[in-house]
Amino acid sequence: MSATSVLQSKELYTTFSSEDTIVLGETFSARLRAGDVVALYGNLGSGKTKFAQGICKGLNVHQHVASPTFTLINEYDGDLPIFHFDCYRLHTLDEVFQLGFKEYLERDGVCIIEWAEKAEPFLPAHRVEIFFATGESEHTRHISIEEKNGKN
Repeated sequence: MSATSVLQSKELYTTFSSEDTIVLGETFSARLRAGDVVALYGNLGSGKTKFAQGICKGLNVHQHVASPTFTLINEYDGDLPIFHFDCYRLHTLDEVFQLGFKEYLERDGVCIIEWAEKAEPFLPAHRVEIFFATGESEHTRHISIEEKNGKN
């Protein structure tokens, strides 16, 4: 794994394996506090779930962490409660609302949201946005981390 650069609070990383992506998520987890929202963006297979697994590992989750593609939300107990969303199968904002999405954001835990673009209108202005892109080889991932400090 390599850190490419830090530009105006945007951090750019390259990972070279799934394990690297998990380790980056684990390292990143040290920054998280109750109430934080982590919005994950990227195509299928770009590393979002591996990164989420790393966050959970870093926060001492002892349960199996998998993408909640069919269940939509997984809750994990660790150093902080973790609410892991996968919005891939959602097609309307009403479906996001029906999940109780806004209520989860108000709970005292960390929300990790895969396919966050589908829940964009509900996301708080203060959040961390992480973008994933596949790289030159099958296992290479380019990951951009940026903290948004806007006000709602």
